[in-house]
Amino acid sequence: MREYYDQLFGGLRRRRKLRSQICTERDRLYRIAWSWCHDSYQADDLVQETLVRALAKVGNLREENRLQVWLTQILANLYRDHHRRIQPDTGLESDNLPADDDPENAADRSQLLVRTRQAIELLDDSQRQVLTLVDIAEFSYAETASILNVPVGTVMSRLSRARTRMREILAQQGIGHTDVIPLRRSR
Repeated sequence: MREYYDQLFGGLRRRRKLRSQICTERDRLYRIAWSWCHDSYQADDLVQETLVRALAKVGNLREENRLQVWLTQILANLYRDHHRRIQPDTGLESDNLPADDDPENAADRSQLLVRTRQAIELLDDSQRQVLTLVDIAEFSYAETASILNVPVGTVMSRLSRARTRMREILAQQGIGHTDVIPLRRSR
């Protein structure tokens, strides 16, 4: 009988812990959704629906250490279902970029950030999704493949094409490799 109660209460504790962790992922999920659809209302709806589905199916999560991947996979599935062609944002925030106190450098950085966002907006959805998941959200290739439900090779080729296209677009604007803002945030 004691084993039954330990199992029952252990499961309840696990669910409570997972529910709490799911709720703390809201901001991260919103940034990803926003970078895909560039619409605050749609991004908020996608995240809300993601959280509702995740909380309802929290018992289906087998590996707790894959919570972020699982949630992002739900988000990606919902985005595919509600797909709309709206200009995306990159998820980059100028406040998080390294800054010099020189106003000229700040203005150059700001203009570079705008051009980088515009270049990302010109990518097709599949390339933009892979680029934001790998370079901004910092998921591995395998995690990105799982989220998007595509083979790892597809992730790698889409990412390569996205990066190549980004370089082409930025080069057309006169921005060279040394001028480019890194997409990954330093930790």
